Amino acid sequence: MTNASLVVMAAGLGSRFGGVKQLAAVGPNGEVILDYTIRDAVDAGVDEVILIVRNDIKADTEDHVRAIHGNDLPLTLVCQDDLGPPRDKPWGTVHAVLSAADAVTSPFILANADDYYGRRSFQIAFDRLEALHSGLGLLVALEVGKTLPAVGAVTRGVCSVNDDLLVAIDETSDLQRRDDGTVGVGPTGPAIAGDTPVSMNLWAFDPSIMDALQKRWDDFYRANADEPKAECLLPTEVSVLMRDHGFEVELQSSPETWTGLTNPDDLETVRAQIAELRA
Repeated sequence: MTNASLVVMAAGLGSRFGGVKQLAAVGPNGEVILDYTIRDAVDAGVDEVILIVRNDIKADTEDHVRAIHGNDLPLTLVCQDDLGPPRDKPWGTVHAVLSAADAVTSPFILANADDYYGRRSFQIAFDRLEALHSGLGLLVALEVGKTLPAVGAVTRGVCSVNDDLLVAIDETSDLQRRDDGTVGVGPTGPAIAGDTPVSMNLWAFDPSIMDALQKRWDDFYRANADEPKAECLLPTEVSVLMRDHGFEVELQSSPETWTGLTNPDDLETVRAQIAELRA
């Protein structure tokens, strides 16, 4: 298909990382995770890239992307903090997506800037774009066993599926790889099959989703205008659309291995994983 966009959420503050992790080099030529996302999406067939950033990193982000991908890449940068209302902490992923509403005119793939999804994940998403409409979106999930660090526990959105449609996303904490290689909640909690799909925020939508998300944001803001840390989160609001408005989300699983940045200590691990995954 033609006229497909990649929208990347790259406006996070990186509080735990201690800096602008969106521009932290992980590749041999100074590539950041965002560069692999752009490359893989364009290779899949996307013909436009829209980056959601902040005003204070807009120039540096554009300079970096142009240096890696050249001036011929159709590129638009929008600033989440231009949407308002002003607040130190960003308002969450729904607010981020809405900041790109005027720029989005075609079916689009939506991704995080600091998550590495792999080539096949974007091909899966692109191949389903033509099927999407106002009542149907897409979530490309990864297998939980391919999203876990070697050491430590994480929180993942565990997906329930029925006939290839997403039923629910259950935010499950303390997921870890145990000594025997299995995956479970803590060292002694319930075991989870390693191929269980989890959401890493790789979505695809028709542009009409913006109208539905605007209504969800309006409701959220009325209830949380004075809450300095409240966030309007995409999985939560998509779940409301599914429950109350008949919206459906097709789930496709990707065989790729995830890696990503949260803390500065992740850098060397991510660099090694990227080198292996891109070999």
